[in-house]
Amino acid sequence: MPSFDPERMFAARLARMTESPILAMARKRRELVAAGHDVIALNIGEPDFDTPDHIRAAAKRAIDAGHTHYPPVAGLAELRAAIARKLREENGLDYAPDEIVVTGGAKQALANAMFALLEKGDEVILPAPYWVAYRGLVELVGATAVIVPATIDDGWRVPPQRLAAAITEKSRLLILNTPGNPSGVVLKESELAAIAELVRAHPRLMVISDEIYEYILFDGARMHSIAALNGMRERVITVNGFSKGFAMTGWRLGYAAAARPLAAAIAKMQGAFTAGANSIAQHAAIAALEGPRDAVEDMVRTYAERRRFVMQRLRAIEGVRAVAPEGAFYVLADVSADGGEDDAALCDRLLAERHVALTPGGAFGAPGTVRISFAASRADLAEGLNRFAAGLAAS
Repeated sequence: MPSFDPERMFAARLARMTESPILAMARKRRELVAAGHDVIALNIGEPDFDTPDHIRAAAKRAIDAGHTHYPPVAGLAELRAAIARKLREENGLDYAPDEIVVTGGAKQALANAMFALLEKGDEVILPAPYWVAYRGLVELVGATAVIVPATIDDGWRVPPQRLAAAITEKSRLLILNTPGNPSGVVLKESELAAIAELVRAHPRLMVISDEIYEYILFDGARMHSIAALNGMRERVITVNGFSKGFAMTGWRLGYAAAARPLAAAIAKMQGAFTAGANSIAQHAAIAALEGPRDAVEDMVRTYAERRRFVMQRLRAIEGVRAVAPEGAFYVLADVSADGGEDDAALCDRLLAERHVALTPGGAFGAPGTVRISFAASRADLAEGLNRFAAGLAAS
């Protein structure tokens, strides 16, 4: 009888999937910590705060009230109504509750949308730097990622004419992320208007606008949603969630807002994959949207102070260039000055030799850079940057 090899049964799409460099660095860091090493983690894309008390209390009340059954696929009616109010009051977006789909994290909203919209041969425009998961999902669907790069000399902002040059008859989707991970760029209304003009000129081009970091803004930066611009409502899927602004990463809750036919397609895809998101988390999310924002404001003030500290330290390190982020909680530092060690090798060496974890910028379409998260304590930032500087000096 011939031997059975399970790997021969794998679908071809599995070969298109590689371990995320972000998750790979997190895994390596955990292994060192488990071995007893003192590792400073500046690679984490997660608020280092607990979920606010009133949100946790709402979850406890939901459990005690017996809200432990399957929710509707598209989400609880009360939560979808609360999200609709939030979008109208905070973002100038007019969506009915049945145009909102609650998902198991913002990443599921992205996956639902891409599986609903894209086929093999379609092209997806990714302004770089981009969050690494975008490219992975595009390739999993079978579409082609068209990378449109920006550099530190561009301020990590892709000029509209560069985007225009990337659009072809195969272009089906443009993915925007503002405030951006890993760059911290917050797109101005004028920039979004120029992008919207490009999109409107191409009948089959749509936009996913990932706005997960919308509450984390610095130095007077303002949040704008491209779906609010003239002629864009029908073309845009706005993706957001509760993980970053409300420190609810472990609750795994996001949402997509889109015109009714798009929302129905996203919900249909979700019904095939997972059905409804966690019911307890949904009740907590209602409290997040409708309750006080003091904790959110305190978190942002803390991030702003850490941002000032990190930028001051980076500017003092020879061979490092960085643009102060306008939002989110990352700095993308250019370390390409000596033209030697690539960013992945540098991050591996800094982790192994200096026990500081950073994320290589090549994962985000920005080779020669490293992403530094300041969602970490002031003490960890100080020590981590000391180790970073020492590691660079020793290269």
